[in-house]
Amino acid sequence: MDIKGLLETVKAGTMTIEEAMEKLKTLPFDDLGYALVDHHRQLRNGCPEVIFCVGKNVRQVEGIVTNLLEVGNTNVLATRATEEIAQAVRKIYPEAEWNPSARTIVIRRQPVEKSGIGKIMVVTAGTSDIPVADEAVVTAEFLGNEVERVCDVGVAGIHRLFAKLENIISATVIIVIAGMEGALPSVIGGLTDKPIIAVPTSVGYGTSFGGITALLSMLNSCANGISVVNIDNGFGAAYIANSINKLKTKR
Repeated sequence: MDIKGLLETVKAGTMTIEEAMEKLKTLPFDDLGYALVDHHRQLRNGCPEVIFCVGKNVRQVEGIVTNLLEVGNTNVLATRATEEIAQAVRKIYPEAEWNPSARTIVIRRQPVEKSGIGKIMVVTAGTSDIPVADEAVVTAEFLGNEVERVCDVGVAGIHRLFAKLENIISATVIIVIAGMEGALPSVIGGLTDKPIIAVPTSVGYGTSFGGITALLSMLNSCANGISVVNIDNGFGAAYIANSINKLKTKR
């Protein structure tokens, strides 16, 4: 059943408006041949479909962006973009914001009001972890959260963490990003009752195994209240943090 059919059933009195809204959550999508663009993602999940650029060529990303701009009036976020893709998107929408560190593209067509029960804190163990933090910050702000960051407070100089600790634990949710041995989430987890989302990064020497060492360390943390996302997944961490930060506001 399409949208027109739903409207007819509501008018006929055989379906309530509430039932029609539930049906609408599964419709519609546009078939571009190489992508099924989901235009009701925001209705179902509170966030429009995000374009993951890895594995897509420039024309495919151009097609998806064009379709998203033509249907509805949502903002657009693309992650893991290259500069080539960013320049192509800017030809479609000149005001698109390209962040080369985060590798994100943001198209803002609607003002985003800050919401949620508090702020999201993004913490990195080292300066080398900042690109992943940037992806998390861009995503969390795109979703309407107040975001702060604290960088380079890893365990190699634990006094740096203690100097920033009061501000860090004032957040509602804390995203902790670390490479090497991935110890920082465990340390912060032992100092606060706030939920922590740990992000292992691929930063490190040979036996870091591209982030696997940090990932396993975080999964084996003895501190409670820590969840772990995949290696370098700043986007995923921010999405979860957004869900936590806005949970009470949805009730």
